[in-house]
Amino acid sequence: MSTDQFYRSLAEQLAGLLSGERDWLANTANASALLYMELQDINWAGFYFLRGEELVLGPFQGKPACTRIPVGRGVCGTAVASGEAQLVEDVHQFPGHIACDAVSASEVVIPLYDGERCLGVLDIDSPSLARFDRDDLAGLQRFAQVLLEHTDLSAA
Repeated sequence: MSTDQFYRSLAEQLAGLLSGERDWLANTANASALLYMELQDINWAGFYFLRGEELVLGPFQGKPACTRIPVGRGVCGTAVASGEAQLVEDVHQFPGHIACDAVSASEVVIPLYDGERCLGVLDIDSPSLARFDRDDLAGLQRFAQVLLEHTDLSAA
């Protein structure tokens, strides 16, 4: 199965899983569980939600994580400050990286928007360097879009 086919299938699984449910907590919990179950070579998958000038931990799968991340700090905070997804091959080379889990080596972070308003981020870590590429980023952005279409994240 190609990477594109894998992510199409993952997005379809998510749509089916979320069908008929709009609750942000239930849907982000199931989305993080689906990612953790289906993605190879990851050690964390979850969400942070924007509260003022910091991100607050939401539903996730993996080891315990940092509870709060200031906007502009680390990969997640940079994604919010820049408004752009972050694809980091080596987190140890990322300026201001916050090491919630020292085992994590690469990371992809996708900001979640309601129109112009950033609500939070989808964050996925891997213990392998350069685990994620542009195809993964595109597939995970599609996954995030399905989540946004089926979920009222403004209530998060």
